[in-house]
Amino acid sequence: MEQSSIQGKVRVRFAPSPTGQVHVGNARTALFNWLFARQQGGVFILRIEDTDLERSEARYETQLVEDVKWLGLDWDEGPDVGGPYPPYRQSDKWQVYQDYAERLVNEGKAYRCFCTQEELERQREEAMKQQLQPNYPGTCRNLSQDEVARRRAAGEPCSIRLKIPQKPIRFHDIVRGWVEFSSDVVSDLIIVRSTGVPVYNYVVVVDDAEMKITHVIRGDDHLSNTPKQVALYEALGWEVPEFAHLSTILGPDKERLSKRHGATSLANFREMGVLPEALMNYMALLGWAPTGGDREIFSPNELVQEFDLSRVTPSPAVFDFEKLYWVNRHYIKESAPERIAALAEPFYQRALGVDELTPEIKTWLGHITASMVYSVNKLDELTERAASVLHFDAASAIAAPENAEVLNAPSTKAVLDAFAAKISAESEPIAADRFKALIKEVQKEIGIKGPALFHPIRIVLTGLQSGPEFDKLVPLMEEGAKLALPTPILSVKQRFQAFLQEQSRG
Repeated sequence: MEQSSIQGKVRVRFAPSPTGQVHVGNARTALFNWLFARQQGGVFILRIEDTDLERSEARYETQLVEDVKWLGLDWDEGPDVGGPYPPYRQSDKWQVYQDYAERLVNEGKAYRCFCTQEELERQREEAMKQQLQPNYPGTCRNLSQDEVARRRAAGEPCSIRLKIPQKPIRFHDIVRGWVEFSSDVVSDLIIVRSTGVPVYNYVVVVDDAEMKITHVIRGDDHLSNTPKQVALYEALGWEVPEFAHLSTILGPDKERLSKRHGATSLANFREMGVLPEALMNYMALLGWAPTGGDREIFSPNELVQEFDLSRVTPSPAVFDFEKLYWVNRHYIKESAPERIAALAEPFYQRALGVDELTPEIKTWLGHITASMVYSVNKLDELTERAASVLHFDAASAIAAPENAEVLNAPSTKAVLDAFAAKISAESEPIAADRFKALIKEVQKEIGIKGPALFHPIRIVLTGLQSGPEFDKLVPLMEEGAKLALPTPILSVKQRFQAFLQEQSRG
């Protein structure tokens, strides 16, 4: 392979391992790489790092591709689109890694190590007792060629280690400036295990060099790996790329973001009904600050225009769920109603227990969404918001302790009897304006108004004392009652009848 050059067009990569879902930290890494490539007119590459054979699974690769595409990112090269430097999946490159490792051994820059795991553990424990850095002590570093040949011929397993030079290892980090590690803290690292499987720190260098990566943008959990990788670049005679290590993402409690904080993966947020453009907008502001004040809403195109790696901060970023939901509300309101209605359909399907939605049901659900969507943070809250329309349980409404005071008030029976009589006399589905007129008639006839009038009626219809306005609820109930669903939607009249029947039983 010709020596990698970082001259010319910017080339960056997102290189996930298919061992689980795409975490927020990895998603932000992908986003920053994509923004930088697009802003610079460069190339964004997807590479699958599947050297962890035990944990890598095809289903995770499929999901990560789907999730990253859902977020709005596209790539110029990758396992699904090809490119000039294939393959883009590490498991397809075993022989390439082996060849470079043999070259390093032949050039005296790496050596075969016969130390067993037990021996390495004893060496580590001894170093710790002496309060020394638990580095590999170089036991096999100076074995003669004859000794190596004899032990290999005897079938003794061995790994391959890189010789770390006895000098400081320096590299430039766009976020942190110049970084230096003493060689005392970097062991002669294993690049190929005794099983023949190459290790991450080795293969990533080979891949980045062969794919001519100019900038390595990744999380700061890789910072300690960088001196090892720089040593490999130098040993192989390849130019070292620019690095940019992104800050850690913390939860609201200032601890590293993890599952205990709630949703942490793209799949989680997708399932919750967070819009991809909202998540992209919010994640872009985790550890990066645009110019020009406190602006917080950016379209993808605006993010590309604004993005500047030099404005990435090394300070940890706190993931504020409420702020994300605020951004999501903005994008929900800005989106076309038909798009939001379509995205909301899977949530309604689960709530209604149906596998397929007819055009009539879709139209009705679209009306529900239009009525409820401005009061939700994410789309999975729609079914809870619309629960009073989708479900009716008179017994629960009567038994609810919070409803007891209203239902037991002296005026409530008069209100319900008068309104029930009005409703039962209606032969057609009740329109919103007709419902409003009936309430006014009851108010005039029995002289009761305000909460004493409205709260009993609302409890009968929804089981709650508060919620969307009647002029929104009533048409949705009447429209839903016409549909064929596994659990029928009750009309206003049916709700009153069922409620009064249940109440009479009690």
